[in-house]
Amino acid sequence: MTEWHFYEPAAGHGLAHDPLNAIVAPRPIGWISTLSDTGVRNLAPYSFFNLFAYRPPIVGFCSAGAKDSLANARATGEFVWNLATRDQAEAMNATSATVPPGEDEFALAGLEALPARRVAVPRVAGSPVQFECAVTQIVQLTARDGSDMPYWMVFGEAIAIHIDRALIADGVYQTARARPILRGGGPADYFEALEAGLFRMHRPG
Repeated sequence: MTEWHFYEPAAGHGLAHDPLNAIVAPRPIGWISTLSDTGVRNLAPYSFFNLFAYRPPIVGFCSAGAKDSLANARATGEFVWNLATRDQAEAMNATSATVPPGEDEFALAGLEALPARRVAVPRVAGSPVQFECAVTQIVQLTARDGSDMPYWMVFGEAIAIHIDRALIADGVYQTARARPILRGGGPADYFEALEAGLFRMHRPG
């Protein structure tokens, strides 16, 4: 017989750490670069991130609180998603630090920037994949009682994409070759997507 740990989130989970992030995991990391309307660079990781549509490609990240990434995306209508990899994990983590508004996280983490083609926002030079995005929607989340929550979903259409050719074999992008990292649960857990974990299943029909 299964013994269930049951809880209602509004009343608390009753555990040492909220299990939600560990259950919905591992999650891709939205390593989001933006530019303020005065030209200050910003770079921050968001684990509430994903791809939501193919054509046109729509990606989105969720800002908990009115952070610089949200303000910049709203002001300029642009952002860049940079693939976070094992080689840059420590630098990515450094960009998650709480710093005063206007601080340049590229400089803080010692990261080199590359210019984009279609947007003004810089790309992370060492990242093997970047999506240049035009903001399509910014949606404030609401609770079931209709009250506004301090969370904003920022959606953007990827209008230009850069991929390191070393990650493509016979016309197919090789996911594990980039060594992408993913956010797990707990205060410090991350995972790396490895070739050893690959298995294939074709859709029926």
